[in-house]
Amino acid sequence: QVQLVESGGGLVQPGGSLRLSCAASGSIFSSNVMGWYRQAPGKGRELVANIRIGGSTGYLDSVKGRFTISRDSAKNTVYLQMNSLKPEDTAVYYCNAVPIAFDWGQGTQVTVSS
Repeated sequence: QVQLVESGGGLVQPGGSLRLSCAASGSIFSSNVMGWYRQAPGKGRELVANIRIGGSTGYLDSVKGRFTISRDSAKNTVYLQMNSLKPEDTAVYYCNAVPIAFDWGQGTQVTVSS
């Protein structure tokens, strides 16, 4: 069973940056589109960014130009570089396949606040 472990979250001021990491316990990137999801308090989980098997990427409109998804297949790790963070980016961030194929990890909390 593949395990996903997210890290890199924290408290940051508006306009700041964070880099999230998601380490997978197996080699899954060659056969799965991978994505970063987030869930804000009182809201459903939404897909923020995805990276396809061929390497092309897609983003939620509200994060385009600010977030960048990437992966290192040798390390079985997916990253999310988040710049120009806004208070509305506050959420727990998770990674998973697109569509969802694995058990959810614990997520990593991102809080954007002054």
